[in-house]
Amino acid sequence: MTTGIWILGDQLWSNAATLTSCTQQQTPVILIESRNYVKQRPYHQQKLVLIWSAMRHFAAELQAAGWNVTYKIADDFASPLQNWIKQNQITQLRVMQPSDRPFTHLITNLQLDCELTFVPNNHFLWQTEDFKKWADGRKRLVLEDFYRESRKRFNILMENGKPVGGKWNFDKENRKPPKGKLNTPVALWFEPDEITQQVINEVQSLDFPTYGKAQPFRWGVTRKQALAVLEHFITKCLPTFGPYQDAMLTGEETLWHSLISPYLNIGLLTPQEVLAAVEKASERDNLALNSVEGFIRQVLGWREYLHGLYHYVDENYFELNFFEHSQPLPEFFWDSSKTDMNCLQQILTQVENIGYAHHIQRLMVLSNFALIVGVAPGEIENWFHSAFIDAYDWVMQTNVLGMGQFADGGVLASKPYAASANYINQMSDYCKNCVYEKSDRTGDKACPFNFFYWDFLARHQEKLQSLGRMNLILANLKRLDTSEIKEICQKADNWRKNHNNC
Repeated sequence: MTTGIWILGDQLWSNAATLTSCTQQQTPVILIESRNYVKQRPYHQQKLVLIWSAMRHFAAELQAAGWNVTYKIADDFASPLQNWIKQNQITQLRVMQPSDRPFTHLITNLQLDCELTFVPNNHFLWQTEDFKKWADGRKRLVLEDFYRESRKRFNILMENGKPVGGKWNFDKENRKPPKGKLNTPVALWFEPDEITQQVINEVQSLDFPTYGKAQPFRWGVTRKQALAVLEHFITKCLPTFGPYQDAMLTGEETLWHSLISPYLNIGLLTPQEVLAAVEKASERDNLALNSVEGFIRQVLGWREYLHGLYHYVDENYFELNFFEHSQPLPEFFWDSSKTDMNCLQQILTQVENIGYAHHIQRLMVLSNFALIVGVAPGEIENWFHSAFIDAYDWVMQTNVLGMGQFADGGVLASKPYAASANYINQMSDYCKNCVYEKSDRTGDKACPFNFFYWDFLARHQEKLQSLGRMNLILANLKRLDTSEIKEICQKADNWRKNHNNC
């Protein structure tokens, strides 16, 4: 029997389960770039550059380590796979279980001329079956419960069976608005090497629709660079990461954020080593616990939770639409020059340029706006998947549909993350240079976040009443005059009609 290994583009780790399952480094290995596969949505050009350049660098590293590597660029996956299987007389093809369900279906439908074996995915701390055992029979599947279980399970930030510092969560210390002069750190970026520049040229010459700009491309594409980004975060950003992790500032692309999600999600970094490095630095340098815990919750809690939940829920999860929203996605999500709302223009321009925005920009501005406007959940999820350099099916379905759009009706979140301009003004400086008035609900200068927020509450009052955490907010809605509510709803309807005609 001859075994062959297919390494997928988000499994670029020398200790991936497929590679460690074979003792012979002469085992044939193949990596494939499929041009047809990336036509399914208009992906950000920098995401294509990152994946293809990282794959080519990883293939070279495997070859240098003695592996028998084949690298193919083709229209599809099937043709190069079949030829490679025939040439190498492969009888068993090993593939590490894909993180995304659609790709599993794609592989199983290839009708290959050999046995296909899926090896359990070891790029996450929680195996799918372990998450299922934890989740089965529970009345709720909230992050906080899972996060506490993860802390105990992997003995992270624990002392004598209790959380270090006496609390599980230091969120209240991590929501400071960006007031005064903030000394923000400089992000670690890289110049493209010859391989990456070649990929940039190829991506810019593609003859099908893409999104964003390929240059300047500054992301890392190797494990060495990814490790350097992690070290930079730990030494330069982590000590003061916590307090302002929710802040947003004009002209600040990255603030104190780690920028490691693109590398974690393709295997250049592992969650185990990230958590170990952060814990070690915390003990060595006596770092502030609110910063350390806040970051660990993102990796050990949120990332693992999203992946586990994605594989736990039914496959029709992406079809859920609790509020029955059906509006098209405003055109300015694809072209930031077509909006005059400063917060949206700032963030969307940033996404076009680098394929990245931090979690509050994503949740409380971009996703929030789509929610209160009434955009069809599938449309905004498709945009997130297309636009972000760290986006994959397992990340975006639960994150955008569950948390951002409340499309699942409360499986993931206990209330919709809907907010007016008041939140954006509190956590950013965007409102200072906007043509709209941050406090107005009606009138010519009323901020769309305001009239859409109250329109959202009015339209869905009946459904929202069933959610206990919304009662206080709904009480505020009842304090508005009927005439004002009518005017608010009319402004919202007019805005939708005008933008639906774009």
